[in-house]
Amino acid sequence: MNNILIKLKEECKNWEEVVFKGVGLLEENGFVNEIYKKKIIENFYEFGSYMVIAPQIVLLHARPEDGVIKTGLSILTLKNPINFGSELNDPVKLVFSFCSIDNKDHMVLLSNLMKLLMSKEDLENLMNEDNIENVKRIIEKFDL
Repeated sequence: MNNILIKLKEECKNWEEVVFKGVGLLEENGFVNEIYKKKIIENFYEFGSYMVIAPQIVLLHARPEDGVIKTGLSILTLKNPINFGSELNDPVKLVFSFCSIDNKDHMVLLSNLMKLLMSKEDLENLMNEDNIENVKRIIEKFDL
């Protein structure tokens, strides 16, 4: 997939700023509108930190009708890990923000992302990488 946006070693003060920066990459590049970001924040307040899916990893997402324009993924690594309120998986260091226009794109993207998440070495390298080209090489292995 060529719809991947990457920023490394970003500094954020809190989880809301993480959402603004991660989803902001999608918004700035025409993948979602501003409603998408607001909906993700609402979901955190309503449902808690369920998007923190594994130790140090958050997967920011909302429904297609919440402002998705086209399918895409952003990857953001944090210079300093941030707490999202997840007892099991805080603090977060790696942020995936994704949006999909339909269920088919959603499943393909999630399936490929899960393959990456199961590769401990690649995941560790991704979290600590400071070179975008190296990040691209890592994620290309997983058809992202």
